[in-house]
Amino acid sequence: MKLYGVTGWKNNGKTGLMERLVAEFTARGLTVSTLKHAHHATDVDQPGTDSHRHRVAGASEVVLASPNRVAIMQELRGAQEPSLTELLARMRPVDLILVEGYKRETHPKIEVHRAEASTALIAPNDPTIRAVASDTALELDRPVFDLDDTAVIADFIAAELGL
Repeated sequence: MKLYGVTGWKNNGKTGLMERLVAEFTARGLTVSTLKHAHHATDVDQPGTDSHRHRVAGASEVVLASPNRVAIMQELRGAQEPSLTELLARMRPVDLILVEGYKRETHPKIEVHRAEASTALIAPNDPTIRAVASDTALELDRPVFDLDDTAVIADFIAAELGL
């Protein structure tokens, strides 16, 4: 499996680019999975559902299966968050895994940057960031792409990974 990241500071457009890249790569015939890191508490389950009731009762893992999807919810209950490597090992094989977040990990990444967010670029101090996708012109020692030019960004990632 090939792995490529989309990183950047909050509110710079990471999720939008991820969404467009998934659509672009799947349209090209690739199988794609995503892995997103969240710094805040998040819950995909809703109070009142049977699966939520199982978790609240103390289940370590709840698997919710239907004809359309399977969701596996694992409660850490004070245990350390699994590493990126551990999470990737749990995923089914696909052509490409796109990772949102995990900016300090060593996999190759593209940084998303919006001028209006007024955040500093990560790229100048991080060699794992191979390119930047931005809504403004930037002078860098690596490629800078128009944030909205999804096909060109996908071409760059595909070339980097030999897809």
